[in-house]
Amino acid sequence: MTMARQDTAAIRALRALEDPSSSVRLRAALAVGTVPDPCFVGKLVERCAVEPEFFVRDMLTWALTRQPVSLTLPALFREVRSERAQARSQALHTLSKIGDRQAWPAITRALLSDADDEVARSAWRAAVVLVPGGEESALAAVLATQLGRGERETQLSLSQALVALGEVTVPALHAATTVSAPRVRAHALATQRVLRDPDAGFESAIEEAKRVVALTGAPRTDDENRADR
Repeated sequence: MTMARQDTAAIRALRALEDPSSSVRLRAALAVGTVPDPCFVGKLVERCAVEPEFFVRDMLTWALTRQPVSLTLPALFREVRSERAQARSQALHTLSKIGDRQAWPAITRALLSDADDEVARSAWRAAVVLVPGGEESALAAVLATQLGRGERETQLSLSQALVALGEVTVPALHAATTVSAPRVRAHALATQRVLRDPDAGFESAIEEAKRVVALTGAPRTDDENRADR
């Protein structure tokens, strides 16, 4: 194929990424990823921020993983600071799929505690993939600050991230079981159970944890324990 034909094909593919039909956009993302070209990176990242269809977004991410890391990482680093939640979430998801630990500095505490649940969930998954050796305990401590957050799907994502880190999460989870907030204690107890028994389902673990918290009540403070002596 001549250079002129390549350029024409690239222009058509880039335009197709904005087609009203999701099936056309999906095929365009597949085509762009099949024949990687640095000229695609900016448009792929831009489209990730606004693409409404999950399967198309996933194909856009795949196409980005096929591009040179030297180009994708800087573009994605800019996106994780975007004001648009979907841009942050999808950039984090893509970083986790690329899996290059050079991206670790982009996983900030602000993203791990982002007000948007989808962004936070993407950050938790990316962090577990990208965390350098020796940083796992510190990451577990930060993730534990999010225990009790959100609805069941968000809590499941956080538990999965903590369990993926392994035994380094034990101190942080134990500390969370002693706080006064019932939601935090229940979530910590459920995560502890799944960590001990990976075959235990999260649904049953969280329901059992809620019953335990309801029966035991709030943990006693050190002042209360001293007053009884």
